[in-house]
Amino acid sequence: MHASETRAIVTLSLLAAFVDGEKHERERAEIKRIAEGLSQADGLNLPTLYQDVLLKRVSLDSVVAALGSVEAKQLAYEMAVCVCDADGVQSVAEQRFLASVQQALGLAPAAAAQFVQQADAMASAPLAAPTVTLVVAKPGDAALDTLILNAAIVNGALELLPESLSTMAIIPLQMRLVYGIGKAHGFELDRGHIKDFLATVGVGLTSQYLEQAGRKLLGGLLGKVGGGLLRGLGQQAVSTGMSFAATYALGHVAKRYYAGGRTLSTQVLKDAYASVAQEAQGLHGRYLPAMQETARTLDAGKVLAMVRGA
Repeated sequence: MHASETRAIVTLSLLAAFVDGEKHERERAEIKRIAEGLSQADGLNLPTLYQDVLLKRVSLDSVVAALGSVEAKQLAYEMAVCVCDADGVQSVAEQRFLASVQQALGLAPAAAAQFVQQADAMASAPLAAPTVTLVVAKPGDAALDTLILNAAIVNGALELLPESLSTMAIIPLQMRLVYGIGKAHGFELDRGHIKDFLATVGVGLTSQYLEQAGRKLLGGLLGKVGGGLLRGLGQQAVSTGMSFAATYALGHVAKRYYAGGRTLSTQVLKDAYASVAQEAQGLHGRYLPAMQETARTLDAGKVLAMVRGA
């Protein structure tokens, strides 16, 4: 993929991130931080691109003009859909935006609609999946630690897969993990509460997807299939263990938070998350073989079924 196509795909993703105009300031700050970090990865001036999007100095037409191949157009559309669905099912503004993107890119309506349906299914997947019943004799015992580690390994495996939907699946699985931990401590959580918890510790939904997908894109993994997947499994330049660390930290901080009756302050939660995430980065190498093995057993269909709880 040419650098101009990569830039266009990232531009479209940023346009999608701000199309509804309702992003919280901390989410905007996270997206800006990600743009600055990704620019160092591939020499692209993404901080300027971020400003261009916010100040409406770029248009959908200019993005489309830079996408030459059918594959690049399809990938750009998929990323835009996943960005819109990362924080929940699409708003009316996002639906209109994606319809205009599909038309401008000249994509087949049926194929585009099918991808949207799959993304929506992930965004609206039930928190209480029937196959993820949490049984613990004592909240906080080894069963919860095992649950957290297994969830981190699965999400680490998803980070290694090239499909856009695999990257998007990380968020709903993290939300389900927090839901299960809260339930184990007697709290019946809804989606809104879990989103607030993630935001409090510093995990944005849209920004997390952008960072994961952006790193895959710049690393040449996103969108590849077959041999590309097998080659990508060993590329630490693409996978830095972010999903493993984030999921591991979310799980352990949630366990501490709900075990303590939800009394921890915002700053304590943020500090705890940062500390455990750093610890998890050190564990990444130990569990990388398990992530690679898990990744080899997954495909887009299995990922979708897993998020749905099937």
